[in-house]
Amino acid sequence: MQVNRRTLLNSLFAIGLSCCSGLAFSQPGEPINAVTDATFPPLEFIDNNKFSGFDIELVEAIGKQLNRPVQWTSVDFKGLIPSLTSARADIAVSGIYITPEREQVVNFTKPYLTGGLVVVVKNDNTTIKKQADLADKSVSVQVGTKSVAWLHSNMPKVRVVEVEKNQQMFNLVSIGRVDAAVTGKPAAFQYARTKGGVRILPEPLTAEEYGIAVGKNQPQLRDDINHAIEILKANGEYQKLMDKWFPSAGQ
Repeated sequence: MQVNRRTLLNSLFAIGLSCCSGLAFSQPGEPINAVTDATFPPLEFIDNNKFSGFDIELVEAIGKQLNRPVQWTSVDFKGLIPSLTSARADIAVSGIYITPEREQVVNFTKPYLTGGLVVVVKNDNTTIKKQADLADKSVSVQVGTKSVAWLHSNMPKVRVVEVEKNQQMFNLVSIGRVDAAVTGKPAAFQYARTKGGVRILPEPLTAEEYGIAVGKNQPQLRDDINHAIEILKANGEYQKLMDKWFPSAGQ
């Protein structure tokens, strides 16, 4: 029987990482206190009173690799980074873009997912077809996200409407209270697929990378998480999560 060479190499790599993981990972058994704003499907959301989504399952898988249980706390997006800087949490994962400003106050793991900002409009909107059409229009964004700063810096003529929750942002578009919303690609495609009535402009505003934020006082934890993600990619678990939560290649 022939064995695919890539599969064999990946398996050997995973075995090698697993063999040394006990030496590399610190504080086995100690809980990882994680904060998230569970309003950003398919990355994180509440389903039947439980945390669910790609980010949630990825961090749970990381916890298993580190032999450390994960304790989740729901926090508004604007409070995620402060939870780390005040040492109330160990990590924050919630579709957080890696930015130079955030890197000044927290550490980030290596990027684990690529996304970017996109524009969401109603299906029957004929006035917004490209980025430039947002000028002088009302656009909803979630407070504390990169969407806010990006619009202020790059499109000062946009009337920015800040809301607390992701769902509120989409609802304002659906009921016609604003002309558009600007948010991360995964959440935008999830809403368009499950709720309908809206479309995403074909040209994204930015290309961004998501990272897990870790307190500056825990560099070893950041390194441990990076190591665990390498194992999950090598043994196929990461790809299984991608296939589950992002079944369409364009999403």
